Amino acid sequence: MSENVFFAAFFFPAAAAVLVFFMKYVSAVLQARVRLAQDEAYREIAARAASAQADTVAAIAALATTLAEIQSRIAGLEKILKEVE
Repeated sequence: MSENVFFAAFFFPAAAAVLVFFMKYVSAVLQARVRLAQDEAYREIAARAASAQADTVAAIAALATTLAEIQSRIAGLEKILKEVE
């Protein structure tokens, strides 16, 4: 019987220590997975932001072209109106 007590006195603390280290390892793995998922989400957000910025630049360029055309038309109208006076 004392052999069983001796075995239990060493086995259970050793098993608890192994369990604690295993739980720490699992926790580190799960944290790494979450961190990776967050990094992927940030990359996706950054890619969408860059795409939206490129679309905005294209829209601004189109507006600038249209504005230049309108300014040239207005200049022509002003010239015509000055000639009429």
